[in-house]
Amino acid sequence: MENDTLVEQVSETIQDTSAVNDMMDGVRNLATTPVSEWLPDLVKEYVVPFGIKLVAAIVVLLLGRWVIKLVKKGMTKMILRRDPDPSLASFVMSLVSALLTFFLIMAIVGILGINTSSLVALLASAGLAVGMALSGTLQNFAGGVMIMLFKPFKVDDFIAAQGYEGKVSGIQIFNTTILTPDNKTVILPNGALSTGPVTNFNKEADRRVDWSFSIAYGDDYDKAKAVLLRLCDADDRIKKESKPIVELLKMTDSSIDITVRVRVKPEDYWGVYFKMNELVYKTFPQEGLHFPFPQLDVHMMNS
Repeated sequence: MENDTLVEQVSETIQDTSAVNDMMDGVRNLATTPVSEWLPDLVKEYVVPFGIKLVAAIVVLLLGRWVIKLVKKGMTKMILRRDPDPSLASFVMSLVSALLTFFLIMAIVGILGINTSSLVALLASAGLAVGMALSGTLQNFAGGVMIMLFKPFKVDDFIAAQGYEGKVSGIQIFNTTILTPDNKTVILPNGALSTGPVTNFNKEADRRVDWSFSIAYGDDYDKAKAVLLRLCDADDRIKKESKPIVELLKMTDSSIDITVRVRVKPEDYWGVYFKMNELVYKTFPQEGLHFPFPQLDVHMMNS
């Protein structure tokens, strides 16, 4: 058994020695052979194919740079039409340019015959790990980009979202800050804002104000209606082109309910709403109209 192993080792040594000797013989032959004999083969087998690949790579480089320039120009026009934040526009264009340049370089490296599979696998693994670690942050980042590009709301708009209402005081890359009517600062993640429902009270040119006023049974409904219309006409903040609606809403157990609906500018909503409540409270008693109270009639029967 030991003799067999020894024989194998000797055989391998002889083979290695033979390979080295063959290589040395090739070098001696190349050194002694005239250049005119081996240079054409070298040029044909190596220089010409590499030259063709190099020319193709240069052409792809020039063409790719031209295409990247066209893409950036088109995206710039599209972004500017949305009137985005300047810092966001610059960031987005830099990101797009870097990504397109990376893909162009990878294409050129592939044309030159360099194996890029290992590099791509490494970058893909690193990207996957980073993406999983920062999934929530990346979602908020993407949401911030979408908000700044498509502008469902802007700074100073009054919105309702995620159970909160308030005026937008700032829009950042990862979150949006709103100021509630009771002066609380609420920070909302952009990911939830970009995918969830958002009510923008400033999106339209006007906003409807609704009231429900009650009078007692036995009061003059026509008089109450006339008083409410007079109060609406006296307020210059209420839009006159949209005729106020004053109608009987319903008859409850203890009251006659009258609905009032008018149109105002979004910024005048609360001022008009509170002022009308005050005027109705002061005017109805002066006009002989009564505010009803819950009541129950009890009839006594003698047995």
